[in-house]
Amino acid sequence: MQIALYSLLMLYYGRKIAKKNVFILTLAVIFGIIKRIEIERQGENMKLLTELISEKIMDAFEEAGYDRNLGRVKVSDRPDLCEFQCSGAMAGAKQYGKNPVDIAEDVSGRLQESDIFEKIEVVKPGFININVSPGFPSAYLNDMRKDEKLGYEEDENAVKTVIDYGGANVAKPLHVGHLRSAVIGESVKRILKYAGNDVTSDIHLGDWGLQMGLIIMQLKEDSPDLPYFDAEHTRPYPHKPPFTLEELERIYPKASARSKEDETFLQNAQEATLKLQQGYEPYIEIWKHIMTLSKADLKKNYDAMNVSFDLWKGESDAQPFIPGMIDDLKERGIAHESQGALVVDVALESDKKEIPPCIIQKSDGAALYATSDLATIIDRKQSIDPGRYVYVADKRQELHFTQVFRTAKKAGFADENTSLEFLGFGTMNGKDGKPFKTRAGGVMRLEYLIEDINAAVYDKIKESDKLSGEQAREAVRMIGLAALKYGDLSNQASKDYVFDIDRFTSFEGNTGPYILYTAVRIRSILEKSGTDTSDLEIKVPRSDKEKALFLKLSEYNAVLKAAYEELAPHKICQYIYEISDVFNGFYHDTKILTEADDDKKKGWLALLDLTEKVLISCLDLLGIECPDKM
Repeated sequence: MQIALYSLLMLYYGRKIAKKNVFILTLAVIFGIIKRIEIERQGENMKLLTELISEKIMDAFEEAGYDRNLGRVKVSDRPDLCEFQCSGAMAGAKQYGKNPVDIAEDVSGRLQESDIFEKIEVVKPGFININVSPGFPSAYLNDMRKDEKLGYEEDENAVKTVIDYGGANVAKPLHVGHLRSAVIGESVKRILKYAGNDVTSDIHLGDWGLQMGLIIMQLKEDSPDLPYFDAEHTRPYPHKPPFTLEELERIYPKASARSKEDETFLQNAQEATLKLQQGYEPYIEIWKHIMTLSKADLKKNYDAMNVSFDLWKGESDAQPFIPGMIDDLKERGIAHESQGALVVDVALESDKKEIPPCIIQKSDGAALYATSDLATIIDRKQSIDPGRYVYVADKRQELHFTQVFRTAKKAGFADENTSLEFLGFGTMNGKDGKPFKTRAGGVMRLEYLIEDINAAVYDKIKESDKLSGEQAREAVRMIGLAALKYGDLSNQASKDYVFDIDRFTSFEGNTGPYILYTAVRIRSILEKSGTDTSDLEIKVPRSDKEKALFLKLSEYNAVLKAAYEELAPHKICQYIYEISDVFNGFYHDTKILTEADDDKKKGWLALLDLTEKVLISCLDLLGIECPDKM
């Protein structure tokens, strides 16, 4: 009954707007319904719209005697000329020794009567330009609305995945240098999960390196009477930390500066680090105090960015695996001594640049980052057994991860079917093109940066009569975070970018606030309509701007697939910016709530409902929340 009613409604509206051939429009509607039935019967996820169009073009290539794979189409780079485009005729010209225009004409001639195409034309040097019939995308969008994931097809080869991001060092506050790892890592985690992967995220804290020895030595000089430095003291050690978080945050910079000027102090800190790593109990107790204070502060700051982790492990968790790992590497001849250090040769003949050996133990027996990362892989293999690892870190660490990954493969810590991937990100720079600093020239704390963003947002919305009190504060928080995250994620991860607070907080252009404003505008229209949209159907588009929105929404699955395959959140950012622009163009030309024709109005409300769902879904994948009002 529903399908029959849908068919009649589509036929009715098709007749009202048809300019050339009612029959073709009717067939387009019927084709959409048939396709819908086929999908429901098969119980499969929806194909991409480009795949459905490609199948028709591929059939035509095959009928004309050519390789059907030449018929693949893509969304047109020139929407002013056509909606979709096929360049297969040019690829087939050399293969068949023919003029590409002749091939394209032969193929397009077989498509002129097809029910899903409004226009097929050949353009030199052999492109096939395609516009689809209005009923085709409308049927596709109605299928999207009925699916929990809007028709998104999960990865059939999804695997158990560990994503390593965050990488904060304890005893130090988060600063702007930690932003990209947190924001990109959180989004990539969400994209991986959405594609059907079983994902475990790990912050991988820097909690076992030289900074610990520096803090211990500075604490010893400042407070030598503490029981941790009394060789005669026996258990128990104080339960309460001998310093506050604020004091701890002053101790490390002081010790770090001292180590650059005092060689003896640095050597003592290195010795303290080694004693800690060897399990010296008094230093372990100090370390526990540092961890308690630092973890609580880090969680607070990551929560403020809507960033979370399944595991809060650190380099220290890898320590139990290191002695056995080193013995194993030596016994199997994988590691060898070089100038007193223990190394693994990882260079390959195919390398175009020099790849030095991976050092896994210094001459004094101390471990390095590579040692910890390799032991962490062993830990994760035993506790999680993932088929894929994704590491999100500064792109300047590429050599380090190349050495670690090659050592892990050579040693068998990760088998040949396990994927080890490094997602390197660029630098966040100031307007001077250099790494972002405070006005005083220091590294800005991340919480202060967020405060500055929120203040800029508040200045722009404080005159709004829609927000007040707690609702206003919550809106400022969400909009500010959207400005910060979107400003970062809209850039390709590997690229450096300029942090521009004025541009990022603008409610116009390619910004987070603009995307949120569009989503909130749609939500407001739907609420004002007072209509339950759940059973409504999207109708055949009546204008070029409406059809443009149809086609842009239909790209949802293709965009998410690309973002997943390339681990590229910036593709989602670009997509929702395009949707917002296309929607606002349609909105300004269409009086939705005052439309007298009830059927037309309901069709538009259904379209708005899908547009909002697509925007909110994409924003969630970016780790961005949307306020109810702005």
